[in-house]
Amino acid sequence: MDEEGVMNIQVIQHTSVPIARVTSNSILIFDVDSALDLIASVHYQSGVRRLILDSSAIDERFFDLKTRLAGDILQKFVTYQTKLAIVGDFSVYTSKSLRDFIRESNRGSDIFFVGSEEEAITRLSF
Repeated sequence: MDEEGVMNIQVIQHTSVPIARVTSNSILIFDVDSALDLIASVHYQSGVRRLILDSSAIDERFFDLKTRLAGDILQKFVTYQTKLAIVGDFSVYTSKSLRDFIRESNRGSDIFFVGSEEEAITRLSF
């Protein structure tokens, strides 16, 4: 990756659906405004409204549902018609409410918590 704080966007063409693979060695989402900035930047730079993001690029507070950060941030993705797949190892989180939240999100069609980039591409391709 590039120098610290640089976001890289690689467009993956899967079937007829372009997907933006966003990588960074720093946290990209730490509040609602940074999430909106990410949505706008990716759309402006690539024209894509489907994103794959590593969980390490999201502030740890996101995964503590008591902060309400996850709900507020993910609502912006839905509002701005941007699908998101977060790639990571979610087994490290023991919170039942977070596990339920992840399961419910994965049942939908906009936000996915997945274990691999391949699974993210599959989920975002529909």
